Amino acid sequence: MYTVKELFPTLQGEGAHAGRAAVFCRFAGCNLWSGREEDRDTAVCQFCDTDFVGSDGLGGGKFETANALADAIESSWRSTSAGPQQRYVVFTGGEPLLQLDENLIAALHQKGFEVAIETNGTIRVPKGVDWVCVSPKAGAELIVLQADELKLVIPQNDHRELEKLMSRFEKMDYRNRFLQPMDGANLKNNTELAVSLCQKRPLWRLSLQSHKLIGIR
Repeated sequence: MYTVKELFPTLQGEGAHAGRAAVFCRFAGCNLWSGREEDRDTAVCQFCDTDFVGSDGLGGGKFETANALADAIESSWRSTSAGPQQRYVVFTGGEPLLQLDENLIAALHQKGFEVAIETNGTIRVPKGVDWVCVSPKAGAELIVLQADELKLVIPQNDHRELEKLMSRFEKMDYRNRFLQPMDGANLKNNTELAVSLCQKRPLWRLSLQSHKLIGIR
């Protein structure tokens, strides 16, 4: 059984694949926050801006089998009149690795999809994922130390020595490294900070939430 909060066709808004046609599949549930506002202040991750509770979102629902969910993802891709080439699905959350498994990955590969995830890096990645984006959270143990992409949202509450943290990540095996300014009331200042750090440390690139800037999901 897979519980999906929402499932929809869009463009990838962040990171190395920004602007690419994709189906987003947002799983319900997270291991760093319950998703309830009354629990936010005591959660490990306190800045999440996403509703991942339940299965009542656009395209959401409960799917009994891997094939049933793969069929729904394929239908979402076809709804945009996209062709069979370059099929791309991004699993996000919450934390997608609480639910994504090898059966679902295999079912999607059979349909020609490239499978990507956006994870907090605290759960091991199953075999077969084609693109792994890790977004580490301060205060959570990071165990995924090798990935296609690292997306560091800044600043988080415990980011007192940010350049020291960046230096640590520079020594790990991430093919692409991005700084993403945290959204919210301090977005302007956070963006200026991210820009200045990318200029100082050119191993990093700036990631903006372009889907928000252009008004798409």
